[in-house]
Amino acid sequence: MIALKPAKGLLLVAEPSIIGDASFNRSVVLIAEHSETGSIGFILNKVLDFTLKELIPELNKNFKIYNGGPVEQDNLYFIHKVPDLIPESIEIANGIYWGGNFDAVKELILQDLISEKQIRFFLGYSGWDGTQLKEELNSNAWIITTHQDAKDIIERPYRSFWKDKMRELGGDYMLWSNAPENPSYN
Repeated sequence: MIALKPAKGLLLVAEPSIIGDASFNRSVVLIAEHSETGSIGFILNKVLDFTLKELIPELNKNFKIYNGGPVEQDNLYFIHKVPDLIPESIEIANGIYWGGNFDAVKELILQDLISEKQIRFFLGYSGWDGTQLKEELNSNAWIITTHQDAKDIIERPYRSFWKDKMRELGGDYMLWSNAPENPSYN
């Protein structure tokens, strides 16, 4: 198996050995930006107990809000697959974008021109400076993998995402796909 290097659009899948880390235990992180100076990503499978309507009442939509990571958790971020509707978007991978003009996003939501199948919101992001991600990879905290269709990441059921990635990896990871989240429940 060829080991992938971190890059925009790839996924970081938490090794089963990450236990006790509330943010990253069983996480699947989309790498949105990667360079020598650091990396930025969003946890795709940790939904919070908030909706968009609770954070921005005038939008009056119950879009789920995800925990993007432990950095800047008081800021709202988003990824989407409609760059033609959201100016100033940054391409992550073929068909998936992050950020853009938030006033345009608000108008799209108010006019029912965008759905949860096209956009995902996060409080915070995951960030690594310089060599931090490389060190975590060297300590086997993460597996770098691809996702067959970048556009389907937004629609992907969050509850089974990590388990599904464990099954895809096969071998010993297959066992972890059925293990309880807390090993003491075993």
